[in-house]
Amino acid sequence: MKKILITWWAWFIGSHLCRRLLNDWNEVYCLDNLFTWNKENIIDLINNPKFTFILHDVTQPFWGQFDEIYNLACPASPIHYQKNPVETIKTSVLWSINMLELALKTKAKILQASTSEIYWDPKIHPQVESYRWNVNPIWIRSCYDEWKRASETLFMDYHREHKVDIRIIRIFNTYGPAMNPNDWRVISNFIMQALKNEDITIYWDGTQTRSFQYVTDLVEVIIRMMNNNIWFIWPVNTWTDFEFTMNELAEIILKLIPESKSKIVYKPLPWDDPKQRKADNSLAKEKLWREPKIKLEEGLKKTIEYFKQYI
Repeated sequence: MKKILITWWAWFIGSHLCRRLLNDWNEVYCLDNLFTWNKENIIDLINNPKFTFILHDVTQPFWGQFDEIYNLACPASPIHYQKNPVETIKTSVLWSINMLELALKTKAKILQASTSEIYWDPKIHPQVESYRWNVNPIWIRSCYDEWKRASETLFMDYHREHKVDIRIIRIFNTYGPAMNPNDWRVISNFIMQALKNEDITIYWDGTQTRSFQYVTDLVEVIIRMMNNNIWFIWPVNTWTDFEFTMNELAEIILKLIPESKSKIVYKPLPWDDPKQRKADNSLAKEKLWREPKIKLEEGLKKTIEYFKQYI
């Protein structure tokens, strides 16, 4: 049995990761300040004897002895990180340093959840880990993008200078139950608009693309990355082979909610919004021996059923 710390775990992905690790008979400690969500995602775990919830301000140091640390701490939705960008940067960078120091002192393995946003509006397609990016450090999304790049630098430098045992994954668009229905991501937006019979809002002409991965597929990749015995120090895309235009996504959701009276409407594309996003998954396939299992329609059905409780 391993002793594991997950940060920002009450968030969508962290809650799924926590359940999976508990099911694998680990002792799991979950730390969160509940900035982007609440205890709703974790209320069923409170009485689990292998589970401990710690309410903690992530800008402050934290001490404990753990075998593994999964560092997920950062607001990932634009509505959250753009509301308070300075706090987003402070929270994210300070907490990365705090967790790296903890891993250094206790010899724990540590995994950093990075993001496809570091590629910003890429000029190659699909995006390979060695791509040097087309970025913008001064726009409203930069508080999220830039700190994620900085965190990768911190992790690599702690490894080079102090030999900290690190992992870095770059997460592409993830969806599934336990998402915040009001986080302004495209899948949650489209589903909630369709369930409420509101217009489905597509920005630009709808030909921009995203590649979506269901949350359980992502959790499997995260755990395989942490447990990979062929140790390598290089960021890895957590991938999906499923790339869709926004028009295709909206049409699939309307098909899955046939009672919806929603119509698709088009609005101008926000400046700084990337037009295509898909991972090159060659490295992950080579190192982690895993293919995504959940097709988009199957995952959307489960997500729609979850969101119905909010109508």
